[in-house]
Amino acid sequence: MRKLLLAAFVIGMVCVASAAPKKVVMIAGKQSHGLLSHEHNAGIQLLAKCLKEGASKQVAAFVQLNGWPSDESVFDDADAVVIYADGGGRHPAIQGNNLEKLDRIMKKGAGFLTIHYAVEPTTNKGNKEFLNWQGGCFETHWSVNPHWVGNFTNLPKHPITRGVKPFKANDEWYFHMRFRSDNKGKLIPILSDVPPKETMKRGDGAHSGNPNVRKAVAAGEAQHVAWAYRREDGGRGFGFTGGHNHLNWGNDDFRKTVLNAILWVAKAKVPKDGVPSKVTKEDLYANLDGKRGKKPAPKSATGTQKK
Repeated sequence: MRKLLLAAFVIGMVCVASAAPKKVVMIAGKQSHGLLSHEHNAGIQLLAKCLKEGASKQVAAFVQLNGWPSDESVFDDADAVVIYADGGGRHPAIQGNNLEKLDRIMKKGAGFLTIHYAVEPTTNKGNKEFLNWQGGCFETHWSVNPHWVGNFTNLPKHPITRGVKPFKANDEWYFHMRFRSDNKGKLIPILSDVPPKETMKRGDGAHSGNPNVRKAVAAGEAQHVAWAYRREDGGRGFGFTGGHNHLNWGNDDFRKTVLNAILWVAKAKVPKDGVPSKVTKEDLYANLDGKRGKKPAPKSATGTQKK
């Protein structure tokens, strides 16, 4: 009888443990750009709020504002790390020995998700790691960062697209990303579209244009602006190049894509209709950085000022 009770207790504990929410560390970068652009702190808090309200059984968000956490114990037992911050030389992941710390977390099977500028490390530091962790990244003199309307009509069947309907969004959709070419892991395009020729109106530069991307756009090649990645070690990654325009978080399908992806990289079950969430105008204008200029009146996601 004792053995039976012990076995039942162990099975019960295993079930409880398996049902525990996945731990997601969400890092918001420091203040950047103008009003309603690169609102890292407001954006991360908005996503965390949506996760708490619509996916609290699946994930628990641990939010770190204004850069890399001073108390790195927050990464203990993390199932996923999300970064929404400025990239390039200011990327929080490449400061000091942060890449080494993240690599240790990734080698334990944790997921890695980056939003907008955070998909861009530097070519000399972080490029290799980002390719390993999420299968792709922005690479200067290869990728570009124009503003254009992405029209996402052909969505693949994947947990990240559950409940997501075809949608359009005007954003700074980076494209012509650098993806792994060694067939290690599995890359799954999530949001793809053919950029208009107007995206190539700027001259060549680190972020504006190069012969390779011009050739791709001229040929009408679809560009992947959001993608999922399964690592060989079982870990998962996701890159999302939108997120410059803060009000786009008011677009239900834009937002659901990222919320679903957070669950997926953390290896949590994505609901059949995706993560439910509701965002009000007040939610969109909450927690904005104290940037220069007059604080704008709340608008809807379509740009209508609140009466």
